[in-house]
Amino acid sequence: MLSQSSVREVSITRPVTSTDVARRAGVSQSAVSRAFSHGASIAPETRRKVLEAAAALNYRPNRIPGIMLSGRSRMVGVVVGGLSNPFYASTLEYLATSLRAGGLQVLLVHVDDALTLDSALDHLLSYRVDAVVTALAIGSQRAARMLSDLKIPVICFNSRLTGPWISTVVSNNHAAGHMAARVFAGCGVTRPAWLAGPVRNAASRARGHGFMEGLKAHPTQWPDGALEMRGDDSYDSGYDAICRLLARGERPDGLFSSNDLMACGAMDALRQHGNLNCPDDVVVMGYDNIPQAGWHAYDLTSFDQQVDCLVGAATDLLDMALGPQGGPTSRTRVIEARLVTRRSTARII
Repeated sequence: MLSQSSVREVSITRPVTSTDVARRAGVSQSAVSRAFSHGASIAPETRRKVLEAAAALNYRPNRIPGIMLSGRSRMVGVVVGGLSNPFYASTLEYLATSLRAGGLQVLLVHVDDALTLDSALDHLLSYRVDAVVTALAIGSQRAARMLSDLKIPVICFNSRLTGPWISTVVSNNHAAGHMAARVFAGCGVTRPAWLAGPVRNAASRARGHGFMEGLKAHPTQWPDGALEMRGDDSYDSGYDAICRLLARGERPDGLFSSNDLMACGAMDALRQHGNLNCPDDVVVMGYDNIPQAGWHAYDLTSFDQQVDCLVGAATDLLDMALGPQGGPTSRTRVIEARLVTRRSTARII
């Protein structure tokens, strides 16, 4: 037989239940459930009573029964990589805020491969999520098939590959590359260079293709096209690429970089190892419009992917996919990149 003190201890340590909240608020247990269910119908006064009682009792709803009954966790797996790049960090912040505003919970899955979603598949299969949103691209048809087999909506940013259940939101990378060539033409560039990201980076490839096509539109100005270099999207790789170029005795007077981090590294290398200044000796353009692009040391002209528009399009696709008419559909939304002009391309000819 338990002592009176033992009974008190049990009552103190027992988790607070929805029944306790209902009793304190003077409402039914189903009213408590509705008060904590996103979109459920409940009178404002009833909700107020429930929330006040829950706060007084330090109650936290148990989501597991609802998940088991509905088959929906209202949890979205957000897969990220490459957070050393400020662009991905800002995209994650916008995305998490937008998902929470829609009543969804975020399960963050970090992967070491900052380029493709493929390496996250094992993680995703381990959790019961209603959808996946990621800034990573799908790197292979095999990965696309495996994601489709999950039969949950997958929204990617800048992914070339899609499929049933998989949609993508892309920056208009090709058009931006074409525009970069037009800017170089206006700046009087005669020896253009292209600093590409990794081969597997689909967005970088599209930017490069657009840039090269734009150069071909001016065959008399650029009969030999552009010098081509490759980095890994990091500051150091941009710096090293320019050091190697200068060591070979080659000197561009215009550089378009696949992203801003590499462009910043390239600008420092041009100054420190080539004694070349922007924009007088070399005009430089980047992509992403990260905060560093606006720093006085760089003042870098860059293409802004408009993260708010990318995330807005992604959440719209997610709402449609999770709605009553959702299913194995595949959609693509294209967001125009906005050119932000700064001093790095301010050459006067």
